[in-house]
Order: sequence, then C-alpha cells, then structure tokens
Amino acid sequence: MLRLPHMEVRLKPETESRLNELASKSGRPIGELVEAAMAAYLSEVSELRAMLDSRYEDLRGGRIKRDDGEAFFDDLRRS
Repeated sequence: MLRLPHMEVRLKPETESRLNELASKSGRPIGELVEAAMAAYLSEVSELRAMLDSRYEDLRGGRIKRDDGEAFFDDLRRS
C-alpha cells in the first residue's frame, strides 16, 4: 500500500516494487512520480473524451456519415 499525504493507494506488489525501483533510480520521490503519472493519465483521458464527444456531435449533426460495417468488411475481404 502506498500512503500519500491525502490518500492511500493499493497497488499490486509488482507495481509497487517497480515504482520503488523507479524512484530509487531517478532520485524522485514516489509521490512526485505518482502525481506526474496521474496528471498525464487524466490529461490523456480528457483529450480522448473530448475527441469522442466531438465525433459523436459530428455524427448527430449529420456532418459525417456512418459507414456500413458489413459493406466495409465485405470490401476488405475482397481486397
């Protein structure tokens, strides 16, 4: 278990070991590594969510058309 100032995080022993090793090799505190990893992850998820929302709005607004999945795979099989 990883105890941070305002929370506890339960990690698999393998993950905790790798985190400890990285902290040791990099000279960075574990809390700093976890903060950086979570910030990057949340940024990526946010960007993905925005892209999916935009694509959904494009579909709903008729700005792009749906492909017929069966026709697509039929064409793929023929090539």
